[in-house]
Parts: sequence; structure tokens; C-alpha cells
Amino acid sequence: MHEAAIEHLTKVDKVMARLIRRVGPCELETQKRCSPFQAMVQSVAHQQLNGTAAKTILKRVVALYPRRAFPTPDDVLATPDEKLRGAGLSRAKVAAFKDIAANTVKGVVPPARTIAKMPDREILERLTTIRGVGPWTVEMLLIFKLGRLDVLPATDFGVRKGFALTFEREELPKPSELLEHGECWRPYRSIASWYLWRTLD
Repeated sequence: MHEAAIEHLTKVDKVMARLIRRVGPCELETQKRCSPFQAMVQSVAHQQLNGTAAKTILKRVVALYPRRAFPTPDDVLATPDEKLRGAGLSRAKVAAFKDIAANTVKGVVPPARTIAKMPDREILERLTTIRGVGPWTVEMLLIFKLGRLDVLPATDFGVRKGFALTFEREELPKPSELLEHGECWRPYRSIASWYLWRTLD
């Protein structure tokens, strides 16, 4: 899987090539069955939290809706803020969840078939109008829901830390430095990001 990406990255970046040899094949998988609404809610839940804490809170949120695998936008809008706060969400994240839900109902968040055909930039511009949704949240959607291969989340701590470790830097790179170096990884910057994340496993 992702053989063309690995071949390209190995050819253009010797340091990345060593990382790829160490980690092995790319196992990046997309969440095809996950709706754009669900993908965005999950990304917001992970903001400024480690993965374990975010997953625990999400489980509690989902448990509020025992008849569903995941709540619908209407479910979230009908739930009192206090109940969502009781599951462990901050006030800011409750507000973000509700705005994502409201914008899904309004059609600002497109359905899966529509968003799959939209270019990255259009998705970014459209979704970052929603409360609590910044570029990072949309980048996670592009990589893990839509399977876009050329996304470099330059503000992501894990990617920056992985870059510092891989390229033996004492300090985290600035997002602008990461983007500049990452030009050689095009059109497979998502795959390069996946490998940088693996250095923290």
C-alpha cells in the first residue's frame, strides 16, 4: 500500500528514506464509513488532549445515545450543554460540537459524496467558518476521512516533534520551516506526515 508515495519520498529525501526503512510499510487507513460530521467532532474532541483522554471523553459522549453507534447532528443539538459537559467536554468544545451539528443540518458541512469531490482548499475555506474548527481540524479530516495524499499539518505537535527527532534538531521546527522542507515531499505530504507521527510511537 502507498508504494508510489514511499518510492517518491525515499528518492527525494535521504533522511526520510531512513525513517521509512525503520518504520516499514505505511499503514495509513481512511475512515470511509465515518461521516464528515463524525470526523470533525472526533477531531475537535482530540484538540489539545492526548489520544487516550480524547477517546475516553468521546466514549462517554457516545454513551449518552445508547441506541446509536454515533449521535446525529440533531441528537447533539437536542442535548443540553450540561449533559455534554458532564461527559467531560469543555465549554468551548460543547459550543464547537453544536456549531458543527448546526452547520451540518444547514448544509455548510457537505455530505460524504459531495465533500469527496471538493478540492482541499475549498473544503478548508468552507469548514473553518465553523466555531472551533481551524485548519488542523480540517487537515485531519482531509487525511483520515477523505484520504487526501498531499496534506502537511505543519502546526501539529506530533509532526513537528517527529521532524525534530528524525532530522536531529534540538528545537521544534517552525510551521513555515516544515512547509518549506516539505515541498520536496509533494504530492505525498500526508504519507510523510504519517511517518513523522510514527517516530513518537
